[in-house]
Amino acid sequence: MAVYAAIDVGTNTLRLLVAEAVTPDEFTILHEEQEITRLGEGLLPTRLLQDAPRRRSLTVLRRFADTARSFKAGEVAAVATSAVREAKNGEEFLAETARETGLALRVIDGEEEARLTLLGVRHGLRLGSRRVLAIDIGGGSTEFVLARGDVIEGIVSTGLGVVKLTEQYLVSDPPTVGELRSVKEVVGARIDRLRGELHCPEEAQLVGSAGTVTTLAAIDLALVTYDRQKVRGHCLGLARVVELLDRLAALALRERRQVPGLEPGRADVILAGAAILAVSMQRLGYNELRVSDDGLREGILLDLLRREIGRGS
Repeated sequence: MAVYAAIDVGTNTLRLLVAEAVTPDEFTILHEEQEITRLGEGLLPTRLLQDAPRRRSLTVLRRFADTARSFKAGEVAAVATSAVREAKNGEEFLAETARETGLALRVIDGEEEARLTLLGVRHGLRLGSRRVLAIDIGGGSTEFVLARGDVIEGIVSTGLGVVKLTEQYLVSDPPTVGELRSVKEVVGARIDRLRGELHCPEEAQLVGSAGTVTTLAAIDLALVTYDRQKVRGHCLGLARVVELLDRLAALALRERRQVPGLEPGRADVILAGAAILAVSMQRLGYNELRVSDDGLREGILLDLLRREIGRGS
């Protein structure tokens, strides 16, 4: 069977998935890994990718490319999101990546990011024809997509990103009440506008993907070692999300890094992420969210399989 690879170049985290294709909609995972490189660190206000995070990210991408080649992946789909698409020197980073790793990064907009994320979420949770509202909280942006089955009924990409909000507002350690209030106000104002842009029927199930959501699930489950089978499908109640936000916000960064289930490299941005999730659930009227361990990375792979295998069948 043919082997393919997908790489998600996010604002906060880089993710690799190598898999053997079974059908255009199914695959067997051969290798997966992720690393927080914080590519979008210091992006604002200049909108320039900074040298240190660029070098960190290129080092990891070089390793990812070598790993994909070691598995003899026939095609590697590498996608870049918010940080690269917003950066004035994004084209320069694409050229560096191609030169140093051999990877041809494709920059996608927020709507395409939402579409691919939905592919991964629907696959991972086996959602069938159910109507869902998916929320994907990223380092540089947060996407919302409403869909019934494979039919997308609405997409909204926002500028709400955990790295951006953390760097702009959460400067104290631990953050002050005022700093957290500022984050919640910014998120609340954007979600209020979202309600006018995206009609969310009451029967739509709220599902969430990406690092913030899976991390909160891992903390809720008190996982010392991350277990995707336990995280996938886990339900987070609004009251529990608010409780976790309050608990984590009361801790200094060094203390948050010791919390079971919380990856140390995500300890600084988890507060902004939890605030985005809590305020979104409150303003949109959801008391529960179902967690998807699958997201953009898996969607990139599925999109590749549908194009490659579908074309050959």
